[in-house]
Amino acid sequence: MKTYSIKKQEVVKKWYLMDADDQVLGRVASRVASILRGKHKATYTPHVDMGDNVIIINADKVKLTGTKPFKKVYYRHSGYPGGLRETSYLEMMQKDPTFALKNAIKGMLPHNRLGRRQLLHIKIYAGESHPHEAQKPEKIEI
Repeated sequence: MKTYSIKKQEVVKKWYLMDADDQVLGRVASRVASILRGKHKATYTPHVDMGDNVIIINADKVKLTGTKPFKKVYYRHSGYPGGLRETSYLEMMQKDPTFALKNAIKGMLPHNRLGRRQLLHIKIYAGESHPHEAQKPEKIEI
C-alpha cells in the first residue's frame, strides 16, 4: 500500500472561530498552529498548505499564568551595535493587543515560506466583533 499524499488542488479549507477570552496564551497558540498546519485532518501532508482559516476574537483578554505578565519580555534588534530593544508584555498589550498571540502562533509554525503562507490564514481581533460572518465560521473550543 502506498502512502497517500494530498495535492494542492484537492485541499478543502474551512473557517473556524475561536474565542480567546480567559484562555491561556500558549494553549490557544498551539491549538491554532495545529489547525493552520492541517494536523487535525486525516490527510495531513507536511509540505502542503492544507490548514484551515482561523478567526480569533477577544485576543486582548488572553491570559498568562503565574508571574509571566510581569516578567515576559519581547526583544528586537535593529542590526546595529547597541540596537537591542526590549518591550515588556504589559507594554506590548497596551500598544497592540494582538501581537502576543500572533507572535506565539508564528513561533509554532515552520520557519520557512510554507509557515509564512500559513500565517496569512489567521485573523486576530482584540474585540468581540469580526468582519468574517459571510464565511460562516464554525466555533471551536480548546
